[in-house]
Amino acid sequence: MKNILLLDTSVGSQNKGDDIIMECVRNELEPLLLKGFEYTLPTHVSPFHWYQVWRNSLRVRSYANCDLKFVGGSNILAKNMFTHYPQWNINLFNCAPLAGSILVGVGAGASEKRNWYTRKLYRKVLSHDYYHSCRDKRTKLYIEQELGLKAIHTGCVTMWMLTPDFCKQIPETKSERVVFTLTSRVFDERDQILIDTLKSCFKEVYFWPQGMNDYDYLQKYKNIEDIRILPATKKAYDDFLSQNDTDYVGTRLHGGVYAMRHKRRSIIIAIDERAREINKANNLICIEKDEIKSQLAVLINSSFPTRIEMDYDAINRWKAQFM
Repeated sequence: MKNILLLDTSVGSQNKGDDIIMECVRNELEPLLLKGFEYTLPTHVSPFHWYQVWRNSLRVRSYANCDLKFVGGSNILAKNMFTHYPQWNINLFNCAPLAGSILVGVGAGASEKRNWYTRKLYRKVLSHDYYHSCRDKRTKLYIEQELGLKAIHTGCVTMWMLTPDFCKQIPETKSERVVFTLTSRVFDERDQILIDTLKSCFKEVYFWPQGMNDYDYLQKYKNIEDIRILPATKKAYDDFLSQNDTDYVGTRLHGGVYAMRHKRRSIIIAIDERAREINKANNLICIEKDEIKSQLAVLINSSFPTRIEMDYDAINRWKAQFM
């Protein structure tokens, strides 16, 4: 029986989207996990102190000697690991037990800054033998050209199940209700337009606080008195999507993808490189924030099919390394 280490991006996260990613990682790796013994370590908080690694205790060796080590998705590759709080909280002094880690649908941050330390750290901790699964083409180029490692563009692991036959089951016309998300930042008049548009287009409007400060961010806006608030848990969102005929509209990428996984029509509003890069390759129903005023109501009230495009040959080629 193989020992398999999952580096869990949901532990210590401020974004419930990481819970969605890890659920999907486990689903896709299930045939492998059922044949092995699963260990779990966090990524957002440090898994080891350097002193523990230096002592090389039995517990540390048990993780270090795992047959396979997988990093569970997310936007985890910072291009400058001198950042004050990297999503993968490792350094050159504590990363040795994680050597050989394999990326699963991972993305790289938008920063263009590079440095020798980051390259050396990633080359020390990431596998040189296996192909890494990348969320988008930009990340694939970063891993291949900057790190000198092997990569396959598989798309985000949360989307692997969105086959053409599955997408045909997603409604083309709008529901009477909608669940939406916002991303907490400074006050943005475009988010007020988003709220007002949803209130005018749907009979029932629900809000899911995917991020830690999203509920407080919503309170900055007007016309929210009769918006129904879902609990800030993945289970609550899962239950709502399973039990209600609803649309999704929002700035949270994985909130929209998770809705599609429940056969719900989804419109994702791009606010950063994540949705934009995925949209380029995988054909999301996606608009920019600057297009909310001119396009959102028209899109909501129109009929459109969901046609997610995934390279299943690439996904199966990546999986075949381990199965």
